[in-house]
Amino acid sequence: MFGDLQKSRNIAYSAAFIGLISLGAWVSLPFFPVPLTFQTLFVLLAGMVLKRFAVIPVSLYVVLGALGLPVFHSGVAGFGILLGPTGGYLFGFIGAALVVGLAYEYPSPSLRIGGILAGTGIIYACGIAWLMFSVGAGLIPAVMAGLLPFIPGEVVKMYAAYAIEKTLP
Repeated sequence: MFGDLQKSRNIAYSAAFIGLISLGAWVSLPFFPVPLTFQTLFVLLAGMVLKRFAVIPVSLYVVLGALGLPVFHSGVAGFGILLGPTGGYLFGFIGAALVVGLAYEYPSPSLRIGGILAGTGIIYACGIAWLMFSVGAGLIPAVMAGLLPFIPGEVVKMYAAYAIEKTLP
């Protein structure tokens, strides 16, 4: 690691994004069955900053929460959370970080915006699929409860992540 500035930055950014995603989980608006949090903002931003390496802090975030650290929404923790209604969204974070990260390895603004949209789509596709399985809901009720109420907030968070990344060096 000595002399390798990029590896040192990736480690520091990874630690920062684990903390930011955890902090974003504490900012939670209660919805049923899935709360609205700022986690997705920081997952998207991690992909933008760390590129493909964003998978590392996002995966570690999920592992730390599963091991019992109170990093999930409203300070909950444990492996059981991954088996509950929010588990699919949490696993979707990992895929989203990878897709956004890969898109941000290219300078094309349209590819980057497409990556943000695809990453958000992955979060919600995984979340809705797991919501259907974990609570036994059909597709329409799962979409009504696990996607539609969150669209306005997600649009704001996607734009905020895009705008924040533009200001970073």
